[in-house]
Amino acid sequence: MVRWLMLIYRVPSEPSRLRTAVWRRLKALGAVYVANSVAVLPESPEATRGLRALRAEVEEMGGTAQLVRAEPLTGLADFTAKYNEARDEEYAEVIHRCEDFLAEIAEETAAEHFSYAELEENDEDLAKLRGWLGKVEARDILGATSAARARAALARCAEALDGFAGRVYAADGDKG
Repeated sequence: MVRWLMLIYRVPSEPSRLRTAVWRRLKALGAVYVANSVAVLPESPEATRGLRALRAEVEEMGGTAQLVRAEPLTGLADFTAKYNEARDEEYAEVIHRCEDFLAEIAEETAAEHFSYAELEENDEDLAKLRGWLGKVEARDILGATSAARARAALARCAEALDGFAGRVYAADGDKG
C-alpha cells in the first residue's frame, strides 16, 4: 500500500508571491492538492526531503506548516486518482510540445532550411523534451495511463530529427 506525505500550510496572504512560490515548489515536487493549503505526495526519500525543505521555507516566510504521514482510512483511491491525473496532465503537455516540435521540423523541411544552426536548435529542443519527460516519469510512481503515449511522441520527435539531420548532411554534401 502506498503511504502518503501531507503538507498542511498557511502563509501570509500578502505578498501573494509567497503563495505562488509554495504552489510552484509543490508542483515541481509533483504534489497534488486535496484541500486548500493541503497537498499530498506518495512517500519517498525525495518527497520527504522536498517537503521538509518546503516546510522550512514556509516558516521562513512567516507562515506555518506541518508535515504528516497520512494513511487514508477511506478515500485512498481519490489520492491515487488525483496524483495520476496530475501526471497525465503533465504527459499531455509533453505530447503537445512534441507535436509543436514535429510541426517545427515539418516547417523547416518544407522551407528547406537545412542548416547546422537549425539542426543544433532542434537538437537542443529535443534534449529539453527528453529532460522534461524524464522528470515526469520520475514522479510517475503510481502508473499514470499516458506514459506510453508520451514516450511514443518523443520517439517520433527523435525519428523526425534524425530525418532532418540526414537532409542537413545531404545539403552540406551538395555544397562540397
